[in-house]
Amino acid sequence: MWTRKFYLRGLFDNWLSDVKATILEFIGTTFFLLLAFGGIQAATAELNLSGSAPSVILHDLYIALSMGFSLLISVWIFYRASGGVFNPNITLALFLAGAIRPLRFVLYCIAQLVGGIAAAAIVCALTPGPLLSNPVLADGVTLAQGVFIEMFITAALVLSVLMLAVEKHAATPFAPVGIGLTSFVCHLWGVYYTCVSMNVARAFGPAVITGFPYSTQWVYWVGDGLGSLLATALYMLFRQHKYWLLNPGQDMVCMIPAQYASQDSGKTAGYSAIIYPKNRCPSSHSKEDHRSTATVGSRAALETGMRGRRCVSDLV
Repeated sequence: MWTRKFYLRGLFDNWLSDVKATILEFIGTTFFLLLAFGGIQAATAELNLSGSAPSVILHDLYIALSMGFSLLISVWIFYRASGGVFNPNITLALFLAGAIRPLRFVLYCIAQLVGGIAAAAIVCALTPGPLLSNPVLADGVTLAQGVFIEMFITAALVLSVLMLAVEKHAATPFAPVGIGLTSFVCHLWGVYYTCVSMNVARAFGPAVITGFPYSTQWVYWVGDGLGSLLATALYMLFRQHKYWLLNPGQDMVCMIPAQYASQDSGKTAGYSAIIYPKNRCPSSHSKEDHRSTATVGSRAALETGMRGRRCVSDLV
């Protein structure tokens, strides 16, 4: 069972890096939601002008595409700098999973909420008419239904981040594609019923700019928060039961010192990434799992002269 211990000592050791990453996270969140809110604004303004039935369907699809692809390209641009999180609910899941430290968790949540406000303010200033990106429940949708719809679609988005980006594998560089497509599909379901938040910064920003016009703002905080907890629980359950051993033959990324790597390997910070086909480093020679944060120095590694292999997925 995973245990994560946080100590006050060393909490601020990397404060400068955390602050720099937070600034980039604010810029990335603003960039993402600026594109997303702009798409919603354009789609809704056109719908209000035409009012025809086919435009209603196109409106929902337009919004789903705007949100999904805005997230895809924004994550792909910023993930190497700040991680491309842009979402306090995902930040919460990363913190609970031990992928980020407490200080960065707090700073990221603040940056993301402020980024949502900034993006909403820019769209409101640049487009005519009122801001049209406030999420609200559709007629006939009860508060409980809204909470649970938000919970499940948020869980899907958060789980996609945990399994595609946090867990390292051969397809990790393409994680933004999977994350963006997950957002797109979730919008196809939820955009009519709840307008889809999946991100409290997405709901909070427009509400601040427009003066909280709807009393259902709490639905998006509660539903999205529950979705984050649900996804994290599933992720920890997968890890607890060593999911990588349940479907053998899949790939993972291992790191070996660069001096032992072939010329074909991609070198990063003195290490080279090598993909092995059976979900384990070659130094994992026994039947038991060897996933740990310690450098592997097994007999197999010594015999092959490649001492000190590290599995990237072990470090997350």
